[in-house]
Amino acid sequence: MNILFTCAGRRTYLLKYFKENLSVGDKIVATDMQLSAPALQVADVKLQVPAVYSPDYVDTILHICKEYDIAAVFSLNDLELPVLAENKPQFEAQGVKLIVSDTPVIEIAFDKYKTAKWIESIGLAAPKTYVRLKDVKDALSKGDVCFPLFMKPRWGSGSIGLESISDMEELDIYYGLLMKKIKKTILATASVGDEYIIIQEKLTGNEYGLDVMNNLDGKNVGVSVKQKLAMRSGETDKAITVNLPEVHEIGRIIGDALGHIGNLDVDIMQRADGTYCVLELNPRFGGGFPFSYEAGVNLPKVLIQWIKNEPADLSLLEPAYGKMFAKNDYLLEIK
Repeated sequence: MNILFTCAGRRTYLLKYFKENLSVGDKIVATDMQLSAPALQVADVKLQVPAVYSPDYVDTILHICKEYDIAAVFSLNDLELPVLAENKPQFEAQGVKLIVSDTPVIEIAFDKYKTAKWIESIGLAAPKTYVRLKDVKDALSKGDVCFPLFMKPRWGSGSIGLESISDMEELDIYYGLLMKKIKKTILATASVGDEYIIIQEKLTGNEYGLDVMNNLDGKNVGVSVKQKLAMRSGETDKAITVNLPEVHEIGRIIGDALGHIGNLDVDIMQRADGTYCVLELNPRFGGGFPFSYEAGVNLPKVLIQWIKNEPADLSLLEPAYGKMFAKNDYLLEIK
C-alpha cells in the first residue's frame, strides 16, 4: 500500500511516522513545488508538481495516484485543502481515499471569521471577531472590545500576516499595509470577496494545542491535549501533554459537531477568569502533532488500519500525560 503526501514542505517528521508504521514493501510518495523541500528527502519517491492553483494541478496529482498505485492521499497545506476537497469524487472514482474533509468543513476552518461564528454556534467561546474596520472602531468606541487587538488574513495559514495592534493609529496603518500585502501574495487567490482581514481581541493566558482525531466517517475517537510552553514562527516549539478533562471535552464536542476526517489541529486559550476560548481550527496534521505522537498517540498507524479496512486499535490514540518535548533543528542533505 502506497501513500501520497502533497505539499509536503518541511513535515519530515510526519512522513517518518507513517514510514515507521507501513508494512515492508509499502512506500511513501511525496510532492512539492520544489524538489529541495526537506520532507521530500525522506520519501521513497519524490516528485515536483505545479502550484496548487495551476489549472493542471489536480490532474497531475490524479496521474501520480494512478502511476504509483496510491491508496490514500494526505494534504499538508491549508491552501490546498479546498482544491482537493472540491475534486474528491475524481479521487474516489480511481479508488483513492482522499484523507481530506468535505468542502463545508474546509470552509468553516479556512475562513477564520466563519470559524469564530461556528464555534459560538455550538455553544463554545471564541474571540470577539470583526471583518470591517468600521465595525471594530464602533466596538472600540462602545467599549465592547479594547486594545490590544490581533489582525491577520481572514483566509490564511499559520502566523502569516499576524499583527499585534496597540492603538487606533496602528489599527489604520496596519490595516492598509496588510491589505496591500495580501493582494501581492497567493492569499489573494485563496480569499473570497474583498474582506480579506479579520480583527480579534487579543487574549493572554495558557495556550493549548489539541489533536482532535476522527475516523473516516467523521466520528470522534480521540483527543490529545498539549500545553504550549514555547512558540517559534507560529508553531509550537515546546509542549507538554496534560490531562485536562474540560479541554478534552471541548475537543470532543468540536470533533463530533464538525465531522472532519482524520486529524484536526485546534488552538485554545485559557482566559484570566479560567474559561476557555477556541482560537483556530486546522483540518490537517499541524505542527504540534509530534508532541502527541512522541507521547504515544499513534494516529498514523490507526489511519493505515482504516485505509486498509482493518479493525483499528483505538487504544493507540491515548497519550501518556506529563511528557514534555522540544523541537530541535538538524541539517538534512538535499539529494
